[in-house]
Amino acid sequence: MLRPPPQLTVSEWAERHRMLGSRASAEPGPWRTSRTPYLKDVMDALSAVHPARRVVFMKGAQVGAPLAIDTPIPTAEGWAAMGSLIVGDTLFDERGRPCRVTGVSPIIIGRACYRITFDDGESVVCDGEHRWPVWDFTDGEKPAARVLHTREMIKWVRIGRGPRYRYAIDCCAHAELPDQDLLIHPYVLGMWLGDGSSAMNHISVHEEDAEAAEHLQACGVVAQFRLPRWRKGRCANIVIDPTFRLADDGETLASIQHRSQFTTRLRMLDVLDNKHIPAAYLRASREQRLDLIRGMMDSDGTITPDGKRCEFSNADRRLVDGMLELLRSLGYKPTVYFAASRRKVINGQDRSSLGYWRVSWTAYCEEPMFRLSRKVARMRSIARGRPGKSRRRRIVSIEPTNSMPVRCIEVDSPNHLYLCGEGWIPTHNTESGNNWLGYIMHHVPAPALAVQPTVELAKRFSRQRIDPLLEETPALRERVAPARARDSGNTMLSKEFPGGILVLTGANSAVGLRSMTARFLFLDEVDAYPGDVAGEGDPIALAEARARTFGWRRKAFLVSTPTIAGRSRIEREYAASDQRRFFVPCPECGEMQGLRFERLLWEKGAPETARYHCIACDHPMQEHDKTAMLGGGEWRATAEGQDPHTIGFHISALYSPVGWLSWAQIARDWEAAQGKPEDIKTFRNTVLGETWQEQGEAPDWERLVERREDFRMGVVPAGALCLTAGVDVQDDRLECDVWGWAEGFSSWLVDHVVITGSPRDREPWDDLSKLLARDWPRQGGGAMRIARLCVDTGGRDTAAVYGHLRRLRDPRIAPTKGIDGWNRAQPVQGPTPVDALVNGQKLRRGLKLWTVSVSTWKADLYRRLWLGRGDAEEVPPGWVHLPRGIEAEWVKQLVAEQLRTTNDRRGFARQEWAKLRERNEALDCAVLARAALWLLGADRYGERFWQQLRDQIADAPLRPSELPAAGNVAHPPASPQAELATPATPPSAHRPRGWLAPRQGWLR
Repeated sequence: MLRPPPQLTVSEWAERHRMLGSRASAEPGPWRTSRTPYLKDVMDALSAVHPARRVVFMKGAQVGAPLAIDTPIPTAEGWAAMGSLIVGDTLFDERGRPCRVTGVSPIIIGRACYRITFDDGESVVCDGEHRWPVWDFTDGEKPAARVLHTREMIKWVRIGRGPRYRYAIDCCAHAELPDQDLLIHPYVLGMWLGDGSSAMNHISVHEEDAEAAEHLQACGVVAQFRLPRWRKGRCANIVIDPTFRLADDGETLASIQHRSQFTTRLRMLDVLDNKHIPAAYLRASREQRLDLIRGMMDSDGTITPDGKRCEFSNADRRLVDGMLELLRSLGYKPTVYFAASRRKVINGQDRSSLGYWRVSWTAYCEEPMFRLSRKVARMRSIARGRPGKSRRRRIVSIEPTNSMPVRCIEVDSPNHLYLCGEGWIPTHNTESGNNWLGYIMHHVPAPALAVQPTVELAKRFSRQRIDPLLEETPALRERVAPARARDSGNTMLSKEFPGGILVLTGANSAVGLRSMTARFLFLDEVDAYPGDVAGEGDPIALAEARARTFGWRRKAFLVSTPTIAGRSRIEREYAASDQRRFFVPCPECGEMQGLRFERLLWEKGAPETARYHCIACDHPMQEHDKTAMLGGGEWRATAEGQDPHTIGFHISALYSPVGWLSWAQIARDWEAAQGKPEDIKTFRNTVLGETWQEQGEAPDWERLVERREDFRMGVVPAGALCLTAGVDVQDDRLECDVWGWAEGFSSWLVDHVVITGSPRDREPWDDLSKLLARDWPRQGGGAMRIARLCVDTGGRDTAAVYGHLRRLRDPRIAPTKGIDGWNRAQPVQGPTPVDALVNGQKLRRGLKLWTVSVSTWKADLYRRLWLGRGDAEEVPPGWVHLPRGIEAEWVKQLVAEQLRTTNDRRGFARQEWAKLRERNEALDCAVLARAALWLLGADRYGERFWQQLRDQIADAPLRPSELPAAGNVAHPPASPQAELATPATPPSAHRPRGWLAPRQGWLR
């Protein structure tokens, strides 16, 4: 009798069919919902039989969203994408020592790119300007150390026409990492991973390797060496932590022995029937990683008879990938081979596809790869080897490839080098969304639309998430034809399958959003969507309009990490749902509770002591308690939803399973973010999954007046390292404020200047040029000039302002135009050429105009104005210093606006700045001065920017007579005040210097 296929939920489908490969997962193998129990209800709500039509998932970045990568970068916690790195991230330099990212560049698109391939099979994609520290083997006897651009090496990969390759790069030294508190000793785990039973505590060894049991016992476990009757050949058996299934051990009767502690810990690491190297072991200390390798090599490794090469063989590609990463993190150059099965027919079946992988590398007895004496004895000394050859990667090809988005970073390592390379990426993200797409294609075929923030991200999502999903899941591989097949229907942005189609598009494409009707919508990272798409409206509304024809059968999945309160789409959608949170039981009292960051407590300066305290009994829960807590957790609604067909889920990284993001690491990240509001914002968004509340409330102007300080206006304070200015254009005057800046964006109001006259006339702008040529005396000696000045060109006289700025042609002047909206990644954009009218003649594209996201800089200023010093004698970084001579009216103008939340015409909440007072020139000038500092590179280059300024001031204080005039501005005579403030110094004591030295070498 024919029966219909069972109606599965998404989680049931994933358990049956989903496979995670090493290409896109830190924990490859079959999908296990038990690893992330909190995702089960989220996925099941997406099932066809569930009544919900809209599912909202607001989460921290460590538990949800897919990571788009270009180049994988090894970090202390695992791997990170080049595009996701931020200032403060910890990487490794070429010596394996931790270094920090001190600057990042914007994403660069349209550059010529090349794929560099090395002799061990590794490859890296970079642009032609990337610099590489290489050995040049043109002279084979004396290779020369050089630093070359990619474009310089592309023509000379080989030496002449011979087989020898010209360039090589040193392998890194071992990565220096701290000891980890591991559940199982790494040597013991390595022995079991190499040749242990995947379901129990038995390890197969050679009968001559009885000493292996002694090595295991030295690691703190009970190990019995046995020669069982059923053994084949010369195979023996070691049992770790024997249980009641064995004979009496002489001390405890078999009948009362308990479950093997070793098996219990294997289950906690999720490696039973799922062999792989847990992430915590891959980032353990050097000795711990070596012990793990030694365990794997003692059980499943060998060494060639001549002692030259170590080899590890295994049929499980996951273990092979883990071994490769371990070896590379220790500075070795492993090579991997695939060996096909020698027997083509086994038991009458074709097994030609069977085989195993061999990892081969050179090692020496000074750092043994084994503990077993018979294997260690074979290893040769480094004195008999060629370590220079085995610790260098030869470049074997440099080939042009399709242009990809590229990015530069700056690190604080002595040589400004950092490690990069191919490998797996973390996958503890919104795999629930990917499982849903696989469920649709295999179980509920229908039209589906997946929307990423941009079309470019949709393409990368297709390559890096959808393609591995199709290739690694057999149930999907047979339903979607390979992309290389003719007329397969499998393209970058379209995947056809029987009964439906999956279309991928970007939220910035109105055409893509209205190109088809779809029953299922997957809207990913909705907080990054644009507010309006080509004037056609909100992208979420456009996408959901495509599903209305399917009525009650439609379903939408909205996912995102939240951003700013009042502007976050996912926050708005979650607030309209039933607001479900994941409640877990206390292991001591059983009280069900949602995890809150406030209950994670630790000793100050010791994040490794972090414990989560129960809200009922105050019991300190430890990291290893998470597994049982998550297993006993459940989702509970905490509000009554406005729409009965919408359900919402919220979860933070506090729920991250054992081996992923630990409570200790969360505490460490929180401590590192203190004093840096931008880092605290990132922490709340990505770790806690909460929105960030901007300090939009205007500070009390009377409090600011009272805290004015005793320094003279017109004199640069000793702490200021550079000057910027902002000019607000009014109908009858130019308002100009000069600000001094120091590290941490501490600022001083140096002077407030009003230049009278209509902006249509020539005279006010000539006075502005004199202001730029003025020398500002510096407290303690020397003088400074304005390094950058931003002029607001908006208003009634835009054309006249354009013409006068074009006439001045001072490179320090940046014409600007303020725009609404928030753009933290690129708050100043441009420049864009605009036409300028000079002396009655129109100059096409005669002026370069910058656009400034004024909301971003106003929020930044208010954040700094709200800083408090408490009982501390020193003011915190970012403090706004106001002189005693500034008037109260000016202070009122500085805080003349306030951030308010209003509803737009569609009823959606939005934040906008509203005036509290009529005049706000001081606020506008402060915003422009901060934008000028951004243009100088203070935000981009960070500490190196300020250090260079400090070095210049210490080395050669500026003198008025030494400062060159900018553009075509005449140099005026120094003011009497400047003469008094500048001590006489012999000319030989100073050499001429600009305000800032050239920036060559800032980014390698």
